[in-house]
Amino acid sequence: MNTLKAYTDNGKPDAAKAKKTLSDAGVATPVDLKLQYNGDHYGSSSADEYAAIKSQLEADGLFKVDLQQTEWTQYNKERVVTDDSDGSYPVYQLGWFPDYSDPDNYLSPFFRDGNFVNNGYSNKKVNDAIVAQAGEKDEAKREGMLKDIQKTETDDLSTLPMLQGNQVAVTGSNVSGVVLDPSFRFRYASVVKN
Repeated sequence: MNTLKAYTDNGKPDAAKAKKTLSDAGVATPVDLKLQYNGDHYGSSSADEYAAIKSQLEADGLFKVDLQQTEWTQYNKERVVTDDSDGSYPVYQLGWFPDYSDPDNYLSPFFRDGNFVNNGYSNKKVNDAIVAQAGEKDEAKREGMLKDIQKTETDDLSTLPMLQGNQVAVTGSNVSGVVLDPSFRFRYASVVKN
């Protein structure tokens, strides 16, 4: 079950379109790209995941990726511009797990002015729409507002969702009633040993 309906309309890689976009913007290829990731905060698979991203980016000769790994404490301080950092990571990994099961938990922390992630993104149209959708009581109207916000932000491309984790529960054949849902709560009361 895909609970993130917003991500079902993904495009496919198009090297010719990417090359034209870069050329039209006056960007010479291959683009030198420093891609920063953290190896001790998001799990041992981060190195493999980012090696795969590097390989994909370099496959058509449009990018030359310098993959860099930094320990979490330093990484979290240096990734963005702050009073203590020059924000020297042009492209970096940042994981997110929602605090509650609501689409706004994937909007306000990333796309409102002065957002929690501190990514420097600012778009008045998106900011105003996020504030408006948070107070909208009509579910269908709110869903339309959320789609509009996602479309605008996607066009701005301030963030690029790369990986999505899954919830997994392994049981024996004599166990039933396991429920995994968007609430992120394991429901022990429904679990039964047959």
